[in-house]
Amino acid sequence: MSVTATQFAPEWLALRENADAAARSTELLKPLLDRLPEGELVIRDLGCGTGSMGRWLTGRLPMPQHWILTDRDPALLARAAASLPAPATSVIDERDLTLVTADDLAGTSLITGSALLDLLTAQEVVGLASACTGAGCPALLALSVIGEVALDPVDPLDEPLRAAFNAHQRRTIGERRLLGPDSADITTRAFEGLGATVHRRPSSWQLGPDTAALIAQWLQGWVSAACEQEPDLTREAMSYLRRRLSQCTAGELRATIGHEDLLALPG
Repeated sequence: MSVTATQFAPEWLALRENADAAARSTELLKPLLDRLPEGELVIRDLGCGTGSMGRWLTGRLPMPQHWILTDRDPALLARAAASLPAPATSVIDERDLTLVTADDLAGTSLITGSALLDLLTAQEVVGLASACTGAGCPALLALSVIGEVALDPVDPLDEPLRAAFNAHQRRTIGERRLLGPDSADITTRAFEGLGATVHRRPSSWQLGPDTAALIAQWLQGWVSAACEQEPDLTREAMSYLRRRLSQCTAGELRATIGHEDLLALPG
């Protein structure tokens, strides 16, 4: 399975869900709640995957909620709809999220997205910001990678792999140049350029012996992507990976994986 395909595999999404839930910023909920209308909320979850954002957020918002689950994968949409906590209701919307417009968002109370922005291009982020601000719709966009990785114990190959992975995150696919670790900064500028106020908070994964399975899966994807970007690293990286996986199995490896959450409030 390719690195890109693994990002959207249900098994990977399930493995990371608890770490995502622990990392998302609850500090952003107060300014969000201050802005939300009374009555039933209409929430559109862009790139909903298996619905982890809905499972995290529904109980943290005290209003009735109707979710519009948007994704291109019908199997993921079915999982997301089936697992949304009651009494929230949902409909599925199978489409390319980058094509959502301000007209599509008419009547929407909140846009959400998780682990999304780093997979977009600068043009797509501008389109998202334009749609949200045009509709006067707040956007809570969680868990964008920021390129920071800290492993304990430290290894000399950590930094070359980190740099190669970050370059891979910024790669060009066809005519699309992904934002990768630059996404939080570029998204902030896009929203602020349209008059929105943007609140930002760290939402890093803090992983250790109790999340060994997640560390192991993340490590394999991280090293694979780095070697795809810089093939000259491959020989050293395979020894590195064996070393790190052994440390992980022994409960000796800890990892901090940098992410950031954004809340954009249109003016």
